[in-house]
Amino acid sequence: MYRYDQFDARIVQERVAQFRGQVARRLSGELLEDEFKPLRLQNGVYLQLHAYMLRIAIPYGQLSPVQLRRLAEIARDYDRGFGHFTTRQNIQFNWVALKDIPDVLEKLAEVEMHAIQTSGNCIRNTTTDHFAGAAQDEVLDPRAWCEIIRQWSTFHPEFAFLPRKFKIAVTAAEHDRAAIRVHDVGLHIRRKDGQVGFEVHVGGGQGRTPHIAALVNPFVPEAQILDYLEAIMRVYNRYGRRDNKYKARIKILVSELGEAEYIRQVEEEFAAQRPGEKIDLPASEVARIHAYFAPPALAARPALSKTLEAAKAADPAFARWTRANLHPHKVAGYASVTVSLKPLGVAPGDATDAQMMLVADLGEKYGYGDIRVSHAQNLILPHVALDDLPVVYAALDAAGLGAANESRITDMIVCPGLDYCNLANARSIPVALAVQKVFADPAYEEDIGKLHINVSGCINACGHHHVGHIGILGVDKKGEEFYQILLGGRADEKAALGEIVGPGLKADDVPAAIHRVVEFYRAERTSPAEKFIDTLERLGHARFQEALYAAG
Repeated sequence: MYRYDQFDARIVQERVAQFRGQVARRLSGELLEDEFKPLRLQNGVYLQLHAYMLRIAIPYGQLSPVQLRRLAEIARDYDRGFGHFTTRQNIQFNWVALKDIPDVLEKLAEVEMHAIQTSGNCIRNTTTDHFAGAAQDEVLDPRAWCEIIRQWSTFHPEFAFLPRKFKIAVTAAEHDRAAIRVHDVGLHIRRKDGQVGFEVHVGGGQGRTPHIAALVNPFVPEAQILDYLEAIMRVYNRYGRRDNKYKARIKILVSELGEAEYIRQVEEEFAAQRPGEKIDLPASEVARIHAYFAPPALAARPALSKTLEAAKAADPAFARWTRANLHPHKVAGYASVTVSLKPLGVAPGDATDAQMMLVADLGEKYGYGDIRVSHAQNLILPHVALDDLPVVYAALDAAGLGAANESRITDMIVCPGLDYCNLANARSIPVALAVQKVFADPAYEEDIGKLHINVSGCINACGHHHVGHIGILGVDKKGEEFYQILLGGRADEKAALGEIVGPGLKADDVPAAIHRVVEFYRAERTSPAEKFIDTLERLGHARFQEALYAAG
């Protein structure tokens, strides 16, 4: 993984010292909250319902065991013993006292971490496929390009105060696991005639006006991608709405101009760049950064593990876990392991300090020191030998992390909702946990198969409800919480926005309604191999809507 150079280390340390002074002035009353707000946001500090929240950057979702242990220590020593992993492949601490945040940032700097640009109207953490470097279907490892984009975007003077926050996602795999089409910019790495380049999508996003991104350019050579991103950002920075924060995202600009006109303006801006404005990106520098992400030296192993097969035969629960939580590795004899942070009864995405310590230990001992965070709020061990899977599972299961549900119905994306967030209209965590209970039987869940439920506590869509196969959106109606149900969303290479199918339901009615929809799917699918989303697309929304609102 990428290692800080002298420049990286210095700017992070200087930022910590600067913010320490700003916090001291806020605590003394020298700075009022309105004056402090823009300063704290530049350091990832939010003011939520009950306390300040600190959001920490995990660039492209990659952690070392040392870094994960430090996050566990922060959870233990400065929070309430847990952290919350987010859809931006970051981590949030919801109960850190303001006076302690400079100390936390200093401890993060010691392990090459920070909270810079995790908030504010800037380019946020660039995300990618959580199986990057291990997936069989990738053209190349996209993490190096995520790092190049991180270096380009951090403290970029022209884009430090954009009309709104800006999010970039990168994938290099045939199957999109990074949801690039619902990002401000989505980059898909391709090979064309032996050359590496980027398929560029612009103007995706969720929130109150969701959009699927427009395909702006089918192939930008790698040597030109930063210049092309500069052109995209300049058009947005110049013409993006600043008079209305609800219309300030680039998706609105692309929609209002129209795709053709927006593309014309980007191409015109790109062509107008003078030689002195071009970004010098030598091939040697690209190669140097790629070298940081060289694959681990995996020992040769047989493609079939007798140890694994014997353990599966002896333990049905373990066998079920291997069917759900393993992903094929590009090297025979290995697998990528999803560590589910969605056990029954726990807020999705939460991990205790002890659990983080355990995953760090497993990553160090069995995972070649590589740990990832997925945008679905789980952790990943991308390089685990098949022979080691039984002992890894046993340790995870003992720590409450043995849920066999990756991409299943209880593996929900869920925002913190009204339990934490001052923007939320409704609670999202209790509704999600209530739905989980309905599908708690592992055999039942396995029979249902791949089915994504996403839950948001407000229209801002931090729970990605627009792109869930089933989306649940909390709304406020005259002081009472209701939940609108959306059907048909997806965030993959066939990205689509879910449609609201009828009036909102009371919280107590949601679990039974979801159960009716799932039972209708099971009755109507052509076979257990037909996924929920495929059955929905084949039959249409109307019949599923009838099942949703049928008399209980």
